[in-house]
Amino acid sequence: QAQLVESGGGLVQVGGSLRLSCAPSGRTFSLYNMGWFRPAPGKEREFVAAITWSGGDTKYANSVKGRFTISRDNRKNTEYLQMNSLKPEDTAVYYCAAYAAIGAAAVREDEYAYWGQGTQVTVSS
Repeated sequence: QAQLVESGGGLVQVGGSLRLSCAPSGRTFSLYNMGWFRPAPGKEREFVAAITWSGGDTKYANSVKGRFTISRDNRKNTEYLQMNSLKPEDTAVYYCAAYAAIGAAAVREDEYAYWGQGTQVTVSS
């Protein structure tokens, strides 16, 4: 069964940066749209960022726009989330997700079929 494996989480001070990576095992995800989610009050997970299989369309939550950048390298079968200017409220487990590409990058959690186990990001003040 295809799985997604996240890496790159850790402890960082306010204003610092981290880069998360997501690499699938079991299949190639080059024709899949991919995204990042994190838990939020009242929800299982909230949308953070998404990217289409070609990289031609990206979307961001308002809370991270201008600070986070999603990208992918299909030759390496890897997706990235560059997180800059981190804030304490960014502290969360970040989950990578994917679904077979149809149209624009999706922001709804229920559109994603594959999920990773998550990587912890902690921002200390």
